[in-house]
Amino acid sequence: MGDAGKLDRIWLVRSPIPAASSIAWSLGWLDEEFAPNGIAVEWIREDRMRLAEQNHHAMVRSLFREGGNIPALAARALGSETRVIGLTWIDERQAIMVRPGEEIFDPRQLRGLRFALPGYVSTRGASVVRGMSLHGIKNALRLADLTLEDVQFVDVPTPQVDFSEPQMMQRMWSGLQALADGRVDAVYVKGAAAAGAAQKLGLVVGIDLDAYPSRMTRVNNGTPRPIVTHRHMIEEHFDVVVRFLLCSLRAADWAARHPAQLRHILERETFSGPAGVDAAYRDGFHRTLHPDLSPERIDMLRAQEQFLRLHGFLESAVDIDGWVDSRPLAAALALRAEDCAA
Repeated sequence: MGDAGKLDRIWLVRSPIPAASSIAWSLGWLDEEFAPNGIAVEWIREDRMRLAEQNHHAMVRSLFREGGNIPALAARALGSETRVIGLTWIDERQAIMVRPGEEIFDPRQLRGLRFALPGYVSTRGASVVRGMSLHGIKNALRLADLTLEDVQFVDVPTPQVDFSEPQMMQRMWSGLQALADGRVDAVYVKGAAAAGAAQKLGLVVGIDLDAYPSRMTRVNNGTPRPIVTHRHMIEEHFDVVVRFLLCSLRAADWAARHPAQLRHILERETFSGPAGVDAAYRDGFHRTLHPDLSPERIDMLRAQEQFLRLHGFLESAVDIDGWVDSRPLAAALALRAEDCAA
């Protein structure tokens, strides 16, 4: 940030996930949108965000983040002045993996199994892989009216996150090796890198959570995925927030029309190869990247907050309705409608 009140750069937190904002950045559209106003678009890796929060106050105030909801909810529970300006939902292969020859055809067969459960990291709110795994297992058990008490948990390590390592996202799912070695019977996985790692180890899908019609069976860290920015950006630079969302909406429109080009972007963004992308992203997902703030998605974010609070991942309750600010997206959608009518 330069002079008081003058915005000379915005920051985009890039996570190894499919996100309309990352696609807009990859296509160069964010630079094109803001360069005429002298606003640079910089990006920071997800694993460096904590460093930014501690040492770069101005950076935090001009951040946009489209990523998992566990870190966003944990920060909000600690008093972070963020606002949710959009929610996306992308089904990206949530499954319970088992060894070949031990296939599971009914969720009732999960009773009594040994599940891998990744350990805590620096804080409970930063323990994203553990939170994802626990909720994914709970969702699978709920399909058979089972509870977490009906299975056994085996702690496995969670490696230190470093997104500069090409294999990081595959190593993060350390329970897969434990499954292949026979130390556990089942592992929850999510995403392209996990699907690719499971395939390399010869593991098979036991329960495909994506196959069940209710989206509530798939509420987790990335479903729904919030787009957040600081309250300061909305209050002082509302037009910039609107234009950022408009670029994201246009990128989602582009993705719906260009699945082949999108696949190449995702291979790079998710640190996985073609097989991992094909396994994780199916059934027309390229048409579902648009952010919205529908009551359904807000309710699913509320369900995720309740799960995280119940299981000790949040320091305090988060008022979901008070966290959401729908004004920027409404303005961006109005501009997109004008584009379509032109």
